[in-house]
Amino acid sequence: MDNFTRVLVKSPLFEGVNREELPVMLNCLQPIKAGYQKGEYITMAGGILEGVGLIIGGKAAVIKESAGGNRVVMTILKPGDLFGEIAAFAEKPRWPATVQAQEASAVIFLPREKIVGRCAENCLRHRILINNMLRIVSERALMLNQKVNYLTIKSMRGRISAFLLDHYRKAGQATFTLPLNRNEMADFLCVSRPSMSRE
Repeated sequence: MDNFTRVLVKSPLFEGVNREELPVMLNCLQPIKAGYQKGEYITMAGGILEGVGLIIGGKAAVIKESAGGNRVVMTILKPGDLFGEIAAFAEKPRWPATVQAQEASAVIFLPREKIVGRCAENCLRHRILINNMLRIVSERALMLNQKVNYLTIKSMRGRISAFLLDHYRKAGQATFTLPLNRNEMADFLCVSRPSMSRE
């Protein structure tokens, strides 16, 4: 099994689809592959969204920027992670955030009409794909809601504490690895890195 197939089989979007069925599904979905270098923009906020993105290799950051130039890292994407799914099925879909490669990355884009449209091959697993997409969108909405909760906390210590407690609960043990480095965590919590490090 090649790396491309291994990533897709483990992706939440293809959960419940085995590797033998994957080539038939990909034939239906007709993904577009693209490669990006470190620092290169994969998408730009406000650009026309024609398909849902899926990271195949590398790592990318989802970034929101204000009119004043302030930058907030919403999340870090790893192989198997989707982006653009929240806005993909809007009437006039546009990328809601900028996605930037944090290292050399490979991405596939799945045309939105292929995800929810009638499958040309009458693929039995297409319903699983749609259910997976709905679950992913719901989980992303809940994650964004949690981010809003962090930002409503006035003190930096309170934000850091809430963030660490959430990851402690997810890990279920006192020792755990955070998914963000210090710069990314500071951007995510909208605080300065030096102040966060001191705290």
